Amino acid sequence: MNTFNNKQVIALPNHLKQYIVEQHYEHYTPVDHAIWRYVMRQNYSYLKDVAFYPYIPGLKKAGLTIEKIPSLQEMNDALGQIGWGAVTVDGFIPPAAFMEFQAYKVLVIAADIRQIDHIEYTPAPDIIHESAGHAPIIGEPRYADYLSYFGYIGSKAMYSYKDFELYEAIRQLSILKEMPDADPAEIVKAEKDLEFKQQNLGEPSEMALLSRLHWWTVEYGLIGTLDDPKIYGAGLLSSIGESASCMRPEVAKLPYSIKTLNYSYDITKPQPQLFVTPDFETLINVLEEFASTMSFRRGGTYGLLKAIECRNTCTAVFSSGLQVTGTFTDVVLDSNDQLIYIKTSGPSALCFNDKQLEGHDKNYHADGFSSPVGKLKGLDMPLEDFHINDFKNIGIELGESAVLEFESGIMVTGTLKSVIQEGEKLVLLSFINCKVYDKNSNKIYFEPQWGVYDMAVGSKIDSVFCGAADKDAYESIALVSETKTYQTQYDNKTVRLHELYRIVRNVREQRADVALLPSVWDSLKTEHTNDWLCSMEILEIFDHAGLHPELVEEIRLYLTNKASSLPALTKLINDGFKLIANPVIDLVH
Repeated sequence: MNTFNNKQVIALPNHLKQYIVEQHYEHYTPVDHAIWRYVMRQNYSYLKDVAFYPYIPGLKKAGLTIEKIPSLQEMNDALGQIGWGAVTVDGFIPPAAFMEFQAYKVLVIAADIRQIDHIEYTPAPDIIHESAGHAPIIGEPRYADYLSYFGYIGSKAMYSYKDFELYEAIRQLSILKEMPDADPAEIVKAEKDLEFKQQNLGEPSEMALLSRLHWWTVEYGLIGTLDDPKIYGAGLLSSIGESASCMRPEVAKLPYSIKTLNYSYDITKPQPQLFVTPDFETLINVLEEFASTMSFRRGGTYGLLKAIECRNTCTAVFSSGLQVTGTFTDVVLDSNDQLIYIKTSGPSALCFNDKQLEGHDKNYHADGFSSPVGKLKGLDMPLEDFHINDFKNIGIELGESAVLEFESGIMVTGTLKSVIQEGEKLVLLSFINCKVYDKNSNKIYFEPQWGVYDMAVGSKIDSVFCGAADKDAYESIALVSETKTYQTQYDNKTVRLHELYRIVRNVREQRADVALLPSVWDSLKTEHTNDWLCSMEILEIFDHAGLHPELVEEIRLYLTNKASSLPALTKLINDGFKLIANPVIDLVH
């Protein structure tokens, strides 16, 4: 994997690296570069007045130029100067992985670029949205803090199996909508499937609620006052259509607060309302307010019940620091609803400080893990605060029979085989010939013939979060979608059109013979009548150089007729005329 000599990319854990794909810069066509240039010139022209101020200088900090699609090396060279990195992925990746990349201060950038038919807006992630949308604001330190902190919080969030089903539905629809030859019936079917999954999520998970905050800030956020907001959200910064329409009065502008959680969103439609934050500090404060309600902060019974509901790999952190990773299936409460016992099923692992304990991987604990939670009866000090040398004082010795009675009434009897201590904390006791039972109900939790009993040490559960504590040790295969993005196969006619774009680009950038352009124009108007952007680029060159006034009028009339007869092109062509009349100078490089 190419790390671009970027510290943030180098530091990525293996389970995230599995999402990364090569950019293959050579696969971008001359049409792709023309799409980038058109969108960036439109953005530069319009956004200088409505975007949050650091957006324009931020383009340079992110290694971006108006003229061509950025390479990942260029971006990483620039972003590395402000402590960030960038990698390319295949379209949408699961929200949990996306968040974790942010926590490592690495931007996730879709390698593909939108088709010309979706030049104003695409529901699929593409390099325009990810790089020209997200990257320029990273140069603002407080926003960068928010983004990475959001990633950290998101990496701890509980999600449900329905969340992943919804992610798959969104990914499927976005891929179909970006396919030039997609079956309309398939698109309708995918839209209905997405609508059904959105309407049947049930109570939204922590990840679903966090995704709303992410959408209304990172993707579609406004900053300033309700009367004079500026754009900082990447979804708006990268959409030449919605960046203009969002400022219209019919799009409601609401103050950003924790109440924003109540607003769901639809990625396939323009947003009916947007939220305005007075500053980036408010974003951090709202995020912190929500984080205080999450399982990883609350722990205990609440967190474990959320883990059971999640049906995915989760981690419970004992007060000793021991981390139990697995699929949680049961908790036992006493008569006062206090947590006294936990249980996982299937492969489980034990960790400390996010590192797996030697000998306690998911193969060793292949059938699950269970342990009491609480204090020992008659002891004021929690067991985790004892040192192994203090065991004799409470009647426990290595290699000898021991009886541990918890305040809950759970009994652990057996021969103490081994002890694990991490720093000042006792984290694990292992017993042979062990029986674990509740003396009040006579319920059996472990029998001697079942083998070694590993007992977690901890008076309470401080935190519960989604995912494994040591992901690289636990998750050898990341949750990667089997649905791949569409890769266009070009016919001979389209390849010839690419060559015409290449000639125009060479004339503009490398001062190639401008005399080549009249024949290019002849080919466009006779063989490629559906295209408009290449004609616009020729018009731009002729107009600015004062050449071929008769062809200037011919091309302008040709495009004007297209704008009149094809409503989908009206704004695009008229905006192109405006850019020719008011040239955008690339101040970034």
